[in-house]
Amino acid sequence: MQNIWGESEKAKFGLQFAMPFTTLNNDTFHALFNYASIGILITNAKGEIQMANKYIERQFGYESGELIGKAVEVLVPMRFAGRHVHHREKFSHDPHSRPMGLGMELAGLKKDGSEFPVEVSLGHYKIDEDSYALAFINDITQRKETEHAIIQLNAHLEQKVKEGSQSLAITVEQLGNQIKETERKDAELERVNTFLNNIWNHAGAIIFICDNTGIIQFFNPAAEKALGYSAEHVVGLLSLETFHLQNDLIKRADEITALTGNPVKPGFDIFSALAELNLGNNQEWNYVRKDGSTFFVSLNVTPLKDQQNNISSYLGIAIDISEKKKAESELLAALDKERELNELKSRFVSMASHEFRTPLSAVLSSAYLLSKYVKSEDQPHREKHIQRIVSSVTSLTEILNDFLSVGKIEEGEIHPRYAFYDIEDQMNEVVQSVQHLLKKDQSISYKHTGTKTVRLDATMMKHIVINLLSNAVKFSNENSTISLTTDISGKKLQLAVQDRGIGIPSDDIQNLFKRFFRSSNVTNIQGTGLGLHIVGKYVDLMDGTITCESNLGEGTTFILTFINNN
Repeated sequence: MQNIWGESEKAKFGLQFAMPFTTLNNDTFHALFNYASIGILITNAKGEIQMANKYIERQFGYESGELIGKAVEVLVPMRFAGRHVHHREKFSHDPHSRPMGLGMELAGLKKDGSEFPVEVSLGHYKIDEDSYALAFINDITQRKETEHAIIQLNAHLEQKVKEGSQSLAITVEQLGNQIKETERKDAELERVNTFLNNIWNHAGAIIFICDNTGIIQFFNPAAEKALGYSAEHVVGLLSLETFHLQNDLIKRADEITALTGNPVKPGFDIFSALAELNLGNNQEWNYVRKDGSTFFVSLNVTPLKDQQNNISSYLGIAIDISEKKKAESELLAALDKERELNELKSRFVSMASHEFRTPLSAVLSSAYLLSKYVKSEDQPHREKHIQRIVSSVTSLTEILNDFLSVGKIEEGEIHPRYAFYDIEDQMNEVVQSVQHLLKKDQSISYKHTGTKTVRLDATMMKHIVINLLSNAVKFSNENSTISLTTDISGKKLQLAVQDRGIGIPSDDIQNLFKRFFRSSNVTNIQGTGLGLHIVGKYVDLMDGTITCESNLGEGTTFILTFINNN
């Protein structure tokens, strides 16, 4: 492209750029189209390439101008070409700016037959009755921008400017003899001007230009729509860092400082430093909208240099990658969930091999001894061993039930089923159901105050209280009394289980409800470390709270509180 954007030419032919309160000059648009560090492609409704910038020619290995007139499918691998024609025709009938290929891996085909992964953002516009598609194509595998390439690029630019100046001088000299040629060039000028305006106004990507201090100078309509600002409230007023989270800027500044050894402030200095380090391409950031909401973008920031090779401004192109980041996040969450389930299975095997051994040994030995007691006077011995078998089988059943409950809770299969019932009747039944667990001369005292009707999940409440009472029995001495109280006052139900047992170390209380956790002073007492974890989960499911108060050697009290909507 020649230097055809002088003010006199624009004034002569009435060329305007659709930019609020600003006018884009030739150098800016020239850099925008031919020197952006992202591929830009324009096709007509038939999919024929009308314009291709230099970056995309280098991306795909074509000579300058060689792509013009070719079908866009030459850039698509053969195995995708057929589907691409279908998608292109569908887009032509229903055009709208959007990222292309969400949830898919897109690939580009170079002239030499090699492939590379790409990201594509589509836009569209019309000139009279003709429809055009605009694509930004980004090579996501390479970060080739190097200082040498920048120097070469600017040397090439200087040469082009020099050649354009010489051509312009010849044109002026021969103007009288070349009226037809001038008219043709004027028409081409108007066409290119229209193309460039449509790139700016209809691109699906955020495009902005800022000066070398970071103040925004140009702000395209896609940026206005995505960020919620109008160009008149941005241009000449706001800095690029306005659209970034302060924590992100601080973190990235620290990283660059550590990398270079030179202190970098958490502001626009970050972007100029990244450009100097050739790291300005495909940086992922959280962008902040005017309303405070955020979204992820892949940002390319390219320095633009003047004829003296000094950086005069920066071109930024940002593509919304929120959907891809969301998919990545969901995948990581699924992997974490799978890891937790695998850990649960592993801990189950380990715990089961340990916890099953004692009750199974008791069952085996008692069954063997039962076979030896054949006389009627041996009945007391038989009853003793039958009780041991029943107790051991009960213990095994409880362990299995705990593991099954944890599995269902982790998979989200358990939900409370609320119903009205008499809390006093339920607690009396629970107390009777755990009587066989009591040690010699142990007892459970139960007292209720207030109204009796509650609206809770009766099954969950039964499991909670049985677990708390069982623990109180297990960790209390003989000849001790365990206290169970329930109180309904207004819309609040409070349930407490108190024992006079061995107590819990203060450092362990905060971990009591974690999966597989066992207090440091109960290593010689059987247990899976799942009971209180399940209790805590059930209490959470019913929107309740649970607290623990304990002193070593004096006992422990668990206090549960629920909102009782009766």
